[in-house]
Amino acid sequence: MPKIRFLECGKIVNTHGVLGKLRVVSYCDSPQVLASLSTVYLADREGYRPLRVLEAGVHKQFVLLSLEGVPDMDAALRLKGRTLYAAREDIPLPPGRVLAAELIGLPVLDADTGRLYGHLQDLQSAPASDLYEILTPQGRRVLFPAVPAFLDRADPEDGIYIRPIPGFFEEFEEEESITQNSPAADDAGQEKESRCAL
Repeated sequence: MPKIRFLECGKIVNTHGVLGKLRVVSYCDSPQVLASLSTVYLADREGYRPLRVLEAGVHKQFVLLSLEGVPDMDAALRLKGRTLYAAREDIPLPPGRVLAAELIGLPVLDADTGRLYGHLQDLQSAPASDLYEILTPQGRRVLFPAVPAFLDRADPEDGIYIRPIPGFFEEFEEEESITQNSPAADDAGQEKESRCAL
């Protein structure tokens, strides 16, 4: 899967003062990450347009940005509601960490058997842990806790490997039960027993 070049890093929700400052809600791990960027981007028909950050700071839960080309309140108001982007290489990542956006669309596989459980559709934040929203081949959406007890590894180049407890993916368990109890399975078992008896 190709690496994502630009990531959503925040949304402009209002102006701040009369000198063109923008009040931004951060989508990063912390507002400080957004405030540390030297360049942010706006998406338009031509692609991603860079805007140099002249000044940045954190105020309560918001990031306050002064951007090149946004000299006053009127210019800032025209950007209200727009999403800001960051270049992928400008987002610092500790060793072993991956960006959530790079996991979307990856196959979710059993860490022991390689069985495909579905594909990752979304990530949701919850008080206890992040949740993976997985779309199964049968069209069911499963919320799977992304905790070390169940998550083996997540590789943007390969897939997400998990060890679910019984009940997370009921359709697979039902299929196994049907297969094991089918006449064909019984015949196969009888054939195997007769062969072993020879």
